[in-house]
Amino acid sequence: MSDTERSLPALRKLSYAVGHFLNDLCASMWFTYLLVFYHSVLGFQNTDAGVLLLVGQAADGICTPLIGYESDQTPGCGNYGKRKTWHLVGTLSVVLSFVFIFNQCPGCDSSTPQWASLIYFIPFIIIFQFGWAATQISHLSLIPELVTCEHAKVELTAYRYAFTVIANIAVYALAYLLFHIQAGDDDPLSDALGPADIPVFRNLALIVLGIGTLSAIFFHLGTTEGQRSGAGGEEGRGSNNMEEEEDEGDRRPLLASSQTPSRLLHWKCWLQQPSFYQVALLYMSTRLIVNLSQTYISMYLINTLGLPKKFIATIPLVMYVSGFVSSFIMKPVSKGIGKCMTYFVGLLMIMAFSYWVLLDISMGQQVYGAAVLLGAGSATILVISLAMTAELIADQTQSGAFVYGAMSFTDKLGNGVAVMLIQALHPCHTVICCPACVWFYHYIMVGVTGGVAILAALALCSIIIWPIRIRPRGLQVVSDDTAGVN
Repeated sequence: MSDTERSLPALRKLSYAVGHFLNDLCASMWFTYLLVFYHSVLGFQNTDAGVLLLVGQAADGICTPLIGYESDQTPGCGNYGKRKTWHLVGTLSVVLSFVFIFNQCPGCDSSTPQWASLIYFIPFIIIFQFGWAATQISHLSLIPELVTCEHAKVELTAYRYAFTVIANIAVYALAYLLFHIQAGDDDPLSDALGPADIPVFRNLALIVLGIGTLSAIFFHLGTTEGQRSGAGGEEGRGSNNMEEEEDEGDRRPLLASSQTPSRLLHWKCWLQQPSFYQVALLYMSTRLIVNLSQTYISMYLINTLGLPKKFIATIPLVMYVSGFVSSFIMKPVSKGIGKCMTYFVGLLMIMAFSYWVLLDISMGQQVYGAAVLLGAGSATILVISLAMTAELIADQTQSGAFVYGAMSFTDKLGNGVAVMLIQALHPCHTVICCPACVWFYHYIMVGVTGGVAILAALALCSIIIWPIRIRPRGLQVVSDDTAGVN
């Protein structure tokens, strides 16, 4: 592609942005409601519920680098494109498996041994996580192939995250509606979660799959792999002329100018680059903050603050509305103060939330204000961490899926181990929470936000001191002839 290519037409931006919508819908239910569903609804012990989440994260963590490598190697199905082929495989796997995860196993009741239920759910969880990983890696790998300049990558990542927020808003709004329909007019929704709520989560999963499937179809019809704006004619050129002048200095080649375009980075070469590990640490810390806070916010609301079950829908909804608003100002802010400072602003909001939770034991209605801070901060650091990953890949798109797969591996491994440790340290072994749970979830929310934010700040400092770039020491490259289909 030529150096003058900058951005995509609006319709292609939209079709790309909704390509991860099914994943986002399912991930919202997975992280927010998995522990709640298996522990409070199906009656699993804390450790057994943690095992299911750990199995899912481990399967995802193993699949992501393997799928990333295979996605770089395989040519795809005919002229369909290798990224879109893997995206289609992943979408089908998610659709066929997810509905079984949020439903009771056939024939199971209160007398069924939990180990039997675990054996039933684990295969569906593994298939779902394989499909989720295939969809995620292929979708992320399209970013550096569709656009070239750094701010265009931030913009496309922000649009992608905007639909992530829309997906979470949709899930929580639907959950609240289903809880309200189930309760009827005479119930103030203050009752605890239990087996009677199984239809709520099952119906929510079915609605999620229906909406997500439609968005996946739109993505496959509207996104053309390997064609940036302006390729193949005059499409999009007129509207991009002023943006080309504005962004002339925005493109910063990752490799030295002496490197010819025919010399490509092999996937093994990434393991020799310090920037690879810097970005991996930042990405893992970011995902730990976002995913663990999303996983335990429901437990915190119900068990620590003693709020009725409708709040496990309304508070996450407030979080993601604030994230949705912040996603639209991400590009101008990052362009004005830089990606590193924008990420730091997001960390400040996360730390402010952590400090608020630490000091205010019984928040009451103030929990809405804290949710705004957590939502806006999470959106900011997630978008910027993805943009930094795209900056690391730059023009090395032939091995981009491996990079995204490796980043996701650190994310899934870290989250799975963290959840299992938290569940193993849980003071209660019954479905009904004991008084010790109140303080347990209180300090969990403080630790997974403020504690991990310190680790993320250290990773950010390393990037500020040693900026993201490919260093020539120990660099190995492969030519087009030896790269095969890479």
